[in-house]
Amino acid sequence: MKLSARNQLKGRIVEIVKGATTSHIRIDVNGTVITSAITNEAVAELDLAVGKTAYAVIKASSVMVGIDD
Repeated sequence: MKLSARNQLKGRIVEIVKGATTSHIRIDVNGTVITSAITNEAVAELDLAVGKTAYAVIKASSVMVGIDD
């Protein structure tokens, strides 16, 4: 599989929390945990499970900047 997105972070699934229609997938990438919200259907199609390797693919059209007051 090839993607145009350059931010592809390989990690291990550490938690899957299923809701009514959406699941929250937590992926540990070298000690940093990234959370993604995807449909329950996508979880089933990808056969996601805790302990499996997965990629967090990040494609952003904008980045916000903030500062402390």
